[in-house]
Amino acid sequence: MADNKNELSNAYQPMVDDIKEIIEEGRNKAYSSVNSIMTMTYWNIGRRIVEEEQRGQERAQYGKKLIKYLSEQLQLTYGGGFSERYLAYFRKFYLTVPNPEILQTHLQNLSWSHILMTLRVGDETARRWYLTNASTQGWSVKQLSRNISTQYYERHYAAPQLTEAKKAPDKLEILKTPVMAEFLGFKMEESYSESDLESSIISHLQEFLMEMGKGFAFVARQQHIRTEADDYYIDLVFYNVVLKCYVLIDLKIGKVTHQDVGQMDMYVRMYDELKCTEGDNPTLGIVLCSETDQDIARYSILKDNEHLFATKYKLNLPSEEQLKVEIERQKEIFYMQHPALKEKEGEADE
Repeated sequence: MADNKNELSNAYQPMVDDIKEIIEEGRNKAYSSVNSIMTMTYWNIGRRIVEEEQRGQERAQYGKKLIKYLSEQLQLTYGGGFSERYLAYFRKFYLTVPNPEILQTHLQNLSWSHILMTLRVGDETARRWYLTNASTQGWSVKQLSRNISTQYYERHYAAPQLTEAKKAPDKLEILKTPVMAEFLGFKMEESYSESDLESSIISHLQEFLMEMGKGFAFVARQQHIRTEADDYYIDLVFYNVVLKCYVLIDLKIGKVTHQDVGQMDMYVRMYDELKCTEGDNPTLGIVLCSETDQDIARYSILKDNEHLFATKYKLNLPSEEQLKVEIERQKEIFYMQHPALKEKEGEADE
């Protein structure tokens, strides 16, 4: 009997596996289809509300009465999924993405949970940015939630320039400050070494790559570079497929020093000469430290250097307000390193 079962298993298992794959594919398509239909339904409700509002004489007052009355009527038929709050979100959804083609072609892989989460973001530019990047980078709802809560958009070095009207150099769209690394698992006031920090990053590489941003791929840890005079080891090496360049990271505990910056400058120059091949853009170097320094940004070789950066990391999540203050402080230090960018931003705002 056992032999017969084994024979059947050997003969039919490929077919069973194929049918399971067909079922899973069908279920995934059904879920995707239902999600797409639901999203378009909510978008159309929002569109209809806006159209009706535009017919009113006193828009703000008219709009509140309209949504209140509509909610009461819909809940009588369909239940609690059409509260005033949700109808307001449908309206906001339409106003955020008024073009149905964009919704169907660029955001079609987002669930309503993704969209609802972004609608809670106050700044319209940031809201559109989160929608676009959640779609293009395939963020899960959990990843999107984490990125919004850690102000991922605001932490970009040149976030104000990310709109089409003020396009930043590509590298500045990817680099951010501070880097939030709460996922590494270090407790408040816990002592750790640079080696501990490096090991934890390797253990949480997927989260670290997502935090670093778009297009990063891991290359090596403690990469050995040998010259005629000596041997050198670079903490972490990545390749960015968007920028088409290597990105070197040197981990430092404490405030960045001019020696740290000088060392990274040397690593970048060596890498360009000894490791880069045809088609690679110039290497970027990041000193990832627990504290940046205004004087280093203003007076060291960091200033006006497009290939060297000092970026602060934080191992514990601050409050929302504390993070806002920290972001502004780090941006100010960044602009000390790149005063020309600050001037351009001021001109664009005028």
